[in-house]
Formats: sequence, C-alpha cells, structure tokens
Amino acid sequence: MSTSATTIFSPATAARFDRLVTLYPVKRSALVPMLLYAQDEVGYISDAVVAEIAQRIGITELDVRNVLSYYSMLRTKPAGKYNVQVCTNISCMLRDGYGILDHCKKRLGIGHKEVTSDGLFSLEEVECIGACCWAPAVQINYDFYDELTPEKMDQILDDYKAGRAKETV
Repeated sequence: MSTSATTIFSPATAARFDRLVTLYPVKRSALVPMLLYAQDEVGYISDAVVAEIAQRIGITELDVRNVLSYYSMLRTKPAGKYNVQVCTNISCMLRDGYGILDHCKKRLGIGHKEVTSDGLFSLEEVECIGACCWAPAVQINYDFYDELTPEKMDQILDDYKAGRAKETV
C-alpha cells in the first residue's frame, strides 16, 4: 500500500509505514513499530487500524491481533489525552508505588485502564518502566517522573490539567 492509496492515517504516518516495511528483511518485522505509531496517531488500535496494518504487511488480521494481545503497551480502547502509567514492579513497590497508584486512583476518580469523564487522564498499573534507581516512578505519555511522593504527583497532575507539559514541572 502506498501513501497515495486510501488510508486512515495521515500522509506522514502512511509514508512512515511505507518506509518501515523496507527497513526489514521480512515485512512482518515492522508490525510492532507500526502498531505503536498508529496508536500514537489514532489513540488506540481500532479494528480499522488492524485491518490496514495487516493489509500493508501482507498478514492476516488475526496475526495482528495475536501480537496486539501480547503487548500491554498496545491499547484496544481509547486512553485519555494523558495516559498515567504507575510502575508497581519490585523497586517501585518497595518505595510505595502502590501508594502512588492508590493516590492517583483517588485523585483522578478512576481505576486501572479507566479514563476520566473529561477524557483528559487515563490510568494504568504497569510493570517496570526502567527507573528502578529512582523509584517510585510514573510515565505520562512519553515523559518520566521519579522519586515521587503524593505531593509531587499532585503537582504533576495539576500541571498536566493546566496544559503544562514536563518542561514546566
């Protein structure tokens, strides 16, 4: 499929997909990167995303769904504008990662894999995000926050709610 064909993706993403499949000796190897880029653009992996990516790579939709079901970072439902991922793996757990998760649940009024009514935040409990030395840690979209306390978490959430990204935190 080329960028001139009918696509649900932006021209830039469609062109990126066309290039991705040429970078690997087997087109299927581009599947996970394509799913991640699609999720960034669409917000989640919809049926239409599955169908188009399967067609682009030349595999079945079932093959795409099998990969999709394996990776927890791939979503089949829309997330909030800011997806708050709280690590509760061993290092974070030992330094109150569950306390941060519970604090976020209460503060946002949502549970695991839920979205606030205004669509601004979603919340997930996740395994290791690679910040063990600075636990407890949270990832919001692609930004990392570490050595958290409930007070620091409140400030971070307030900043996002006010439209300020990490650079002001």
